[in-house]
Amino acid sequence: MAQAALFSTAHIASPTATIPANLCKISRIARIPVDIPRYLQHIGFTGTPQADLQTLQQLHHCHMLAVPFENLSIIYHQGIDLSEAGLFSKIVEHNRGGFCYELNRIFALLLQQLGFQVAFISGEIHARDGSFGPPFDHMALVVTLDQPYLVDVGFGDSFLAPLKITTTDQQPQASGTFHLEQDGEWYHLERRNGDRTSHAKTLYRFTLQPRQPEEFNDMCHYHSTSPLSHFTQKLVCSRPTEDGRITLSELKLIVTQDHHRKESTLHSEEERLEALRHYFAIELRS
Repeated sequence: MAQAALFSTAHIASPTATIPANLCKISRIARIPVDIPRYLQHIGFTGTPQADLQTLQQLHHCHMLAVPFENLSIIYHQGIDLSEAGLFSKIVEHNRGGFCYELNRIFALLLQQLGFQVAFISGEIHARDGSFGPPFDHMALVVTLDQPYLVDVGFGDSFLAPLKITTTDQQPQASGTFHLEQDGEWYHLERRNGDRTSHAKTLYRFTLQPRQPEEFNDMCHYHSTSPLSHFTQKLVCSRPTEDGRITLSELKLIVTQDHHRKESTLHSEEERLEALRHYFAIELRS
């Protein structure tokens, strides 16, 4: 749920204490089918999808590059619609992104309709002070094939392809080398940006206990409405590219290409909206 480079989530008060009702619209209708061809076209997936590892890897990678991690609906007070129709309209039809409760929710629906065995799991974000966030602080997925895989298209700057849920392997990717440490029922997701001697940063922890999407609703309300949530305080829009990453953080634009990082400062809301159009093809609706 959190953009790793920009957000950390400390322990917070009970999310139900300060959250106005009905500000995060939750689906109460029967499940509707996703327009699979249109979804696949939107994320740039070509070929014939199968419920296998190769397809899962390609879908995950395509989704990460095509759909940004962003909190624009929160910053611009557009509301969060978690209905399947609302998510499809926002992300596919209107070329938007979202945060974990949106992105992993609709990605799970796509995977399920393609025949994958998918479970929602609860993650707890690792804070700068070493603590972990509350349950349901982050929504991620587990897809079971020959073995379980961690799937997450809603964390921001993280892994681009699914990770094997095993503690024995270092799993190098373009965005870092990932490893899982186990402590009882907990798995701790770690990333190194260099070799095995470099510092390992813990991103979040999770268990394999399956959850229902509705169990995340209170924390979605919290992160989209509470003044204590990082998502209500600071605009972010970010996506990886084939050779780097593009991030808009408030009025700072960061473009990384072939390990070369360039930062520039925007000076107005008009320049920020133009950056969203130019770098993310996002046209905000009034």
